[in-house]
Amino acid sequence: MRLSIRHQTRYTYDSPVLYSIQQIRLTPNSAPTQFVANWDLSVPGKLNTSLDAYGNTLQTLVLTRPITEMTFTATGEVETTPLQDGRLLEGPGRIPLEHFTCTTPLTEVDPAILDLANTITDLKSPSSLVNLAQTIRGKVAYQTGSTEVTGTAAEALAQGKGVCQDHAHLFIACCRARNLPARYVSGYLETSNAPEIGEQAASHAWVDVWLEDCGWISVDVTQGQFASEQYCRLAVGRDYSAAAPLRGMRVGGGNETLSVDVKVQVVVKSF
Repeated sequence: MRLSIRHQTRYTYDSPVLYSIQQIRLTPNSAPTQFVANWDLSVPGKLNTSLDAYGNTLQTLVLTRPITEMTFTATGEVETTPLQDGRLLEGPGRIPLEHFTCTTPLTEVDPAILDLANTITDLKSPSSLVNLAQTIRGKVAYQTGSTEVTGTAAEALAQGKGVCQDHAHLFIACCRARNLPARYVSGYLETSNAPEIGEQAASHAWVDVWLEDCGWISVDVTQGQFASEQYCRLAVGRDYSAAAPLRGMRVGGGNETLSVDVKVQVVVKSF
């Protein structure tokens, strides 16, 4: 499947920003299950490009001139392949698997998460991971705008609602409670077959879990299913903070207004 993607993020400020630094993970990498046919990233300045510790393309933007608006626009086409039971066909990667069993502030395990993790007694097969995802869906309803990016897995479970980021963090916390390596994935989803979450979820988050006999298994917790060819991967990390498409800081600017527009469409469907 070839996906056409356009992602625009605009920040506007009611007074000039005097200094800004942004870390940008908006450029996908080619991998065994996806090929980046073309990609362009437009930003208001010069980029410094590198790879971060997880192998994600990391681009850094530093602005030292006064501005009242910043717009980031990523466009391109990515060819994706179907995943059999979510299998990524990749090795463990450059980071030791033990790193992905360590908790983070966003994925701390509390007694309620531990109880949830233990509802699936045999968490060793791809199908068992989908069972856990569907259990989480039943506990945490998908509701846009219900949480902040700083919200934790425990908070989402306690309030019983959240978005894809919360579902991913809760799933990761459950896996780590069972000593399973799990990593956060940011990326894009073609949503024509996901009416329950709609176009607002085109910028999406899901999870990879390492199973000893299967390798990395990719699971969309929000939909309770394996990730497959409708998904374009941007970045991975232990949680959102390490894989966020945009993170930064600024001096000045006053109040900030954020607008995000993401479109993902099928150009060519595989048969």
